[in-house]
Amino acid sequence: MTRIGLIADTHGFLDRRVLTLFEGVDAILHAGDIGYPSLILELEAVAPVTAVLGNTDTGLDFRITEVLEACGRRILLHHIVDPSDPAKSIGNRFLKAQPAAVIFGHTHRGFHETRNGVVLVNPGYAGKPRFGQPRSVAVATIAPGAIQVEFLPLA
Repeated sequence: MTRIGLIADTHGFLDRRVLTLFEGVDAILHAGDIGYPSLILELEAVAPVTAVLGNTDTGLDFRITEVLEACGRRILLHHIVDPSDPAKSIGNRFLKAQPAAVIFGHTHRGFHETRNGVVLVNPGYAGKPRFGQPRSVAVATIAPGAIQVEFLPLA
C-alpha cells in the first residue's frame, strides 16, 4: 500500500498545514500551477515530489505530463484534463499510458470520480485564500486492487 499526497494550483503559496497533512505519505504529486520552484523544495522535506507544469508556470523545469507507478498501478499527472473525456484532452499520452488514475488541477475545484475504470482526481485549489474559495489537498491510498481518495480541507 502506498499513500500519495495530491496538491495543485498553489500559485506560489504553500500553506504550512499541507506539510502536516502530508506527514507520512510516501510521495507527493503536484498537478501544476506551482508558482515558484522553491515550493517544490519545501514539499520535498516531507516526501519525494513529482510535479508537472501548469498553464501559469513559465520558466520552470518540469514536464507537461508525468507517468509513474505505485503498487503496480500506473498514474498519469497532467494539469489540464477534461474528466468527461481524458483521452481527448490529454491525447496520446493518455492512450499510451493506460493509467489506473489521472491526477489533474486547473479548475480550482476538488473532483473525484471513476470513469471507464480510471480514477480521476483533482485535489482542489491549494493557493492563497481568496474570495472565500474552498481550498483543499487530497491523499490517495493505492493498493494493487483499489485507489481510495480522501480530501483534506485547508480551512
